[in-house]
Amino acid sequence: MEDKLSSVAKSFAPSPIQELSHLAQRCNAINLAEGFPDFPAPSHIKSAAISAIHSDFNQYRHVPGICDLLANIMKQIHGLDVNPLTDIAICCGQSEAFAAAAFAIIDKGDEVVLFDPCYETYEGCIKMAGGVPVYVALDPPQWTLDPNKFINSFTGRTKAVVLNSPHNPTGKVFTKDELEIIAGECRTRNCLAMTDEVYEHITFNSEKHISLASFPGMQERTIITSSLSKTFSVTGWRVGWAIAPAFIASAIRNIHTKLTDSAPAPFQEAALTALGSPPEYFESLRSDYESRRDYIVNLLTRVGFKIQFKPQGALFLFAELPENCKLSDVDYVKMLIQKAGVVAVPGCGFFHTHLSREKFSLGGYSYQERYIRFAFCKSDQTLASAAKRLGELIDATGCLNLQ
Repeated sequence: MEDKLSSVAKSFAPSPIQELSHLAQRCNAINLAEGFPDFPAPSHIKSAAISAIHSDFNQYRHVPGICDLLANIMKQIHGLDVNPLTDIAICCGQSEAFAAAAFAIIDKGDEVVLFDPCYETYEGCIKMAGGVPVYVALDPPQWTLDPNKFINSFTGRTKAVVLNSPHNPTGKVFTKDELEIIAGECRTRNCLAMTDEVYEHITFNSEKHISLASFPGMQERTIITSSLSKTFSVTGWRVGWAIAPAFIASAIRNIHTKLTDSAPAPFQEAALTALGSPPEYFESLRSDYESRRDYIVNLLTRVGFKIQFKPQGALFLFAELPENCKLSDVDYVKMLIQKAGVVAVPGCGFFHTHLSREKFSLGGYSYQERYIRFAFCKSDQTLASAAKRLGELIDATGCLNLQ
């Protein structure tokens, strides 16, 4: 009966991460793999959700006040004039907003440019819409954008560019110069841009998030997607949005209605409280995550990982395997689970470009098989426990090579 599956469904294979997740559960491993917090969400936001449930906001619901708040935020932070009545679609998280945006603009055979490595959901949405992903490799170890590679990726079939900044999995914040190149090519080629800005409030040191839509001539061709999930530590609430020109936002709303009708009603009500949080909340968020970033950078450096790029934003450290380790990323993570009781994500799942055997290779492996993603959106206790287990392994074996 498998021949009854669609060609798109057949193209989606289980990830090696799933097998490793099962192994991690059996070994009771500390989870530094998944990108969600294991500490409580802010109490004032939880109280708002509880109040909404008790007030019986439990049916299909569209809360227009969210759009008003988002329009004000876009004006204050990015200087963008957004009409809350026409330019915003509230969806079930950023994931649905991105999927609905893909379904709204992509026809069969349209090409969509993405930067590699990247979050795997983008490719799935593009393929389900009938599009063709075209990957432009960012250059390690600083994950810089090569303008020539980017420009040469365009063809007459290119419909859109996908940009995620701050970036999962590397923690890169695209520079203003890089954004200028992306914006310039979109204007020249008359292409759309789809942005994932879920980490917009999580940047470190002097880095600031700049929305691609804020560049000249880009608001009318950019679909911004984001959500409450990362900023407010509520990844399970599924409240997100797309901000776009009115005709695209209307299409996204129509598709959203056909898919899920509305985001969870009590959590939409809580979004009013979340989005109205004072500046001090966002400053504290950045400061807390910067401390966690520094902790995990220092920890992994001490145990032998190569950290040539310190995350500038987001919730992840993309660490290169120890210099003399001859294992692949998948094998290393498997051994890390079994011997240290700590789980992370093999980097190969984020790469899609042809595996290079250039100077970055060791033991026959390409650089795309030499990185592991660690999530540091974890409690101090979880990070300390991981440090303890890694330290115990080093004390017992003298190294963290695990061969």
